[in-house]
Amino acid sequence: MTAIAQTRPTLIGALWPARGNAVFRWVLLMIVGSLFIAASAQIAVPLPIVPITMQTFAVLMVGAAYGWRLGAATVAAYLVEGAIGLPVFAEFTAGLPVLLGPTGGYLFGFVLAAGAVGWLAERGWDRNIVTTALAMLIGNALIYLPGLVVLAGFVGADKVIEYGLTPFLLGDGLKLILAACLLPLAWRIIGADRTKM
Repeated sequence: MTAIAQTRPTLIGALWPARGNAVFRWVLLMIVGSLFIAASAQIAVPLPIVPITMQTFAVLMVGAAYGWRLGAATVAAYLVEGAIGLPVFAEFTAGLPVLLGPTGGYLFGFVLAAGAVGWLAERGWDRNIVTTALAMLIGNALIYLPGLVVLAGFVGADKVIEYGLTPFLLGDGLKLILAACLLPLAWRIIGADRTKM
């Protein structure tokens, strides 16, 4: 078996191994994760079209901590919560107009990012600063790609970088550094013996 195919437990898997009632564990973790993302979405700096929030940080952390399946499912559940009218998106917004509006591409990119970062975390990328930073960078790119494509349909290709990328680079860089420090630290705190489960 190659190194790329070998999986390791995620952070949540090391803290709460999947034993017993797996459905209860998944549902509870999805609720907790989606609440964390919703709360982080409210930590915002309003901008004309796309606000700066801690939402991307939460999405990437959930992906890394939960792994690709549970992470992507949690973010998808978050989108469903918003689609049915729960005020979980930035600035307590909700509904299909948000998902189909200028920021919708970023929201759908969250699912891709959580899945990708979770997949990398299952291969140990969340255990040191360098690979965690690379995983977060990949996750951010997967948020930006659909986000910018959708936003371009609203603001035009000539303005999409100005409105949808440039204002967020510094903040995303700081969030990336924070995640790159927190995840390896969390692994050290729980102890090396638990990471080999």
